[in-house]
Amino acid sequence: MLDVVSWSLSTGVYISQSDKGGLVFGGGLDHYPSYAQRGNLATAIDVVGAVAETYPSFGRVRLLRHWAGIVDIVHDSSPLIGETPLAGLYMNCGWGTGGFKAIPAGGYLLAHHLATGRPHPIAAPFHLDRFRTGALIDEAAGAGIAH
Repeated sequence: MLDVVSWSLSTGVYISQSDKGGLVFGGGLDHYPSYAQRGNLATAIDVVGAVAETYPSFGRVRLLRHWAGIVDIVHDSSPLIGETPLAGLYMNCGWGTGGFKAIPAGGYLLAHHLATGRPHPIAAPFHLDRFRTGALIDEAAGAGIAH
């Protein structure tokens, strides 16, 4: 019944349907600094509420399971793509909550770098060195991260 990935920029909630028919949704961050991988009830309520508000017909769907974990958000809300100072080590991380949807493009950009030895023009600004040089990419709104 849902053949696209829907993502609300205002709430940060995304939803899609798995091949087995279940709805997969998520969004919202627990800003409590911890490495614990347990859910926060208030955050879960916000996410489920946003899904029900966006798709009223899903309001009676039962929650089967949930997961929680660490989200890799970089301080300027933009990913890190490319080579690191350690020879032969490359990064493609920091996608935050948009990673599931953006990683096909991220994989293509990193593959270009690996194949050519140069960053793809689109990926060039997303280097790790930007934090040392001050060339930050303040794109929280463009990245679609509502939190």
